[in-house]
Amino acid sequence: MDVMSAARAERDDIAALLATLAPRRWEAPTLCAGWRVRDVVAHMVSYDHLDARGLAGRFVKGRFVHANEVGVDEFRGYSIGELLEFFVRHRQPRGLTAGFGGMIALVDGLIHHQDIRRPLGLPRTVPEDRLRYVLERTPGNPRLGAYRRIRGLRLSATDLDWCHGRGAEISGPAESLLMAMAGRHGITGELAGPGVPILAARIGD
Repeated sequence: MDVMSAARAERDDIAALLATLAPRRWEAPTLCAGWRVRDVVAHMVSYDHLDARGLAGRFVKGRFVHANEVGVDEFRGYSIGELLEFFVRHRQPRGLTAGFGGMIALVDGLIHHQDIRRPLGLPRTVPEDRLRYVLERTPGNPRLGAYRRIRGLRLSATDLDWCHGRGAEISGPAESLLMAMAGRHGITGELAGPGVPILAARIGD
C-alpha cells in the first residue's frame, strides 16, 4: 500500500465529513477525553506547518507530554470556517505527520476520524486496506499505549483476517478492536470473549 496516499485519502474523507457538520456539531464531545470535534480537527494538523525549530519549540513549551495540548490551544481563536480551511489546505501530510512515509498521519487520522464519528452517530465503513494497516501497527505503537491494555490477550477480528497476541480471547469487528486497543471508552460492549472484562478493566469501562 502507498501509505502516504492512504494518509491523504483518509484526510480527504475527514474533510468531506467536516464540510457537512453544522456549527453546533463542531462543539460536540469526541472519544478523546476533554476534546471537542474542533479540538480533534486542530490536533490532526497542528504539527504539519512546523519546521524543525517550530517542532522543538512546541515540545519545549509543552514539556513534551503536553505538546498536543499546546498545539490545540494555538487554534482556539480560529472560527469553524478558518479551522476547516486550514485543515483542507493541510490534507497532504507534512512535517512530523509525514514521518515514516505517512504512517503517523494515517494512524492518527483513522483513529481520530472514528473519535469524531462515533459520538455523532455517523458510522462509516473504513477502507479495509487502511484498517488492516493501522491494526497491524497499533499493538506496538508507544504513542497509543496499546501494549499494556492487550498484554496476555488474543484479539481476533470477525470481519477481517487479523489476529494478535496470546491468551484470553477477544473477538469482534476490526474497527472496534482498534478503538479499544487505543483506549477509547464505550467500545468493549461491541466485543465478545473471556478476555473482554480484562480489557474493559484496563481501559476503565
